[in-house]
Amino acid sequence: MTAYNITHAMFVIERDLRHPPAKVFAAYADPAKKSKWFGGPPEWEGKHTMDFRVGGKETSQGGPPGGVIHKMSGVYWDIVENERIVMSYEMRLDATRISVSLGTTEIKPNGAGAKIIYTEQGVYLDGYDDAGQREEGTRELIGKLESYLNA
Repeated sequence: MTAYNITHAMFVIERDLRHPPAKVFAAYADPAKKSKWFGGPPEWEGKHTMDFRVGGKETSQGGPPGGVIHKMSGVYWDIVENERIVMSYEMRLDATRISVSLGTTEIKPNGAGAKIIYTEQGVYLDGYDDAGQREEGTRELIGKLESYLNA
């Protein structure tokens, strides 16, 4: 018999960026721009699709050649231009669902730049993932966003 378990957790990441809210929002909203910073390590093979609108879907999948495929499938629930994005998403390793989350990205003016406040409420399934690992990965993604914006 398989032992199933669930862990609920929440984390918040705040980051000050030296770019205005409209530029930060565009990095999330424009598929060509988002593909430059959102995803796994450069050596991974993968693909990314997004339909950035309320009710639209986004998928990202990839992994090392011949390795486990990491897949994110999400739905946009709320979008306020230059201010916020609310999305729910599931993560899978190959066919195994490892988590389901609600992620809220707030973008607030901060002097000449912007402050991002990302809040994630997640349910982590059967020990495949946890909030600590997810927070670390999300911090890395926000770091990639910042590098993209600064380039």
